[in-house]
Amino acid sequence: MKKLLILAILLTSLGLSLYAQAFMDGEKLTFKVKYGIVSAAEATLEARTSVYQGTPVWYLSTNAKTYSFFDKFFKVRDRVESWWNKESYLPHKFAKNLHEGNYRQHRVHIYDHKAAKTTYQRWSYKEARFNNSEMDMPRDSQDILSAFYYVRNQNLQVGKSIMVNITADGRNMPTEVMVHRKEKIKSIFGEVECLVIEPKLRGEALFKQTGSIYIWVTNDQYKIPLKLESKVSFGSFVAILESAQKVPLKLK
Repeated sequence: MKKLLILAILLTSLGLSLYAQAFMDGEKLTFKVKYGIVSAAEATLEARTSVYQGTPVWYLSTNAKTYSFFDKFFKVRDRVESWWNKESYLPHKFAKNLHEGNYRQHRVHIYDHKAAKTTYQRWSYKEARFNNSEMDMPRDSQDILSAFYYVRNQNLQVGKSIMVNITADGRNMPTEVMVHRKEKIKSIFGEVECLVIEPKLRGEALFKQTGSIYIWVTNDQYKIPLKLESKVSFGSFVAILESAQKVPLKLK
């Protein structure tokens, strides 16, 4: 579940693709997360219409939690959120709150794209308060979560990469998203041809991962994620899409 959808990523000189918007209002994707042969956790990825300080936005969120029996071994309760402008396709705010075993993290970014600056807020558990700092950033910066939705709106092609500027965790991270190959896999939509993509993020993604992440997205205008593989702080995992709401594809 870790890193579910990290996915991290793209925004540069390509602009939005010629496709219509890749996702529907109210889309909710639920993944079963396996560590080895054990089904240990569930993760969701959602997108819905909302408002941020009077401005229409996409409220994007991902939640990951281990099942109660697995909590005894390694408890995970992660939530990541993004408020993504519907017109500019740039984020207003990004928040990440992680609880993974003994590891804790609570970080927030507030973006000012006109000034090309961001306010970075990092919660100190010892002091019980946020420590704030201001930093410069590229004007076209995405956060880690919004970058994945941006990628879904692109015309991805095998053998080609897309670059995106990501500002998160107090750093600016130019990130390459590689499109490795086409591959058919079985899914809740039947057998579907996918593109296998790899976001090469220099730093943590949505979760505290320790290795590469590979994502299988449908090879169409929707780019629905069907499968994700990665290594995390305590092993490797596979996340498989097990249910979907508000999607244009028919369930089998």
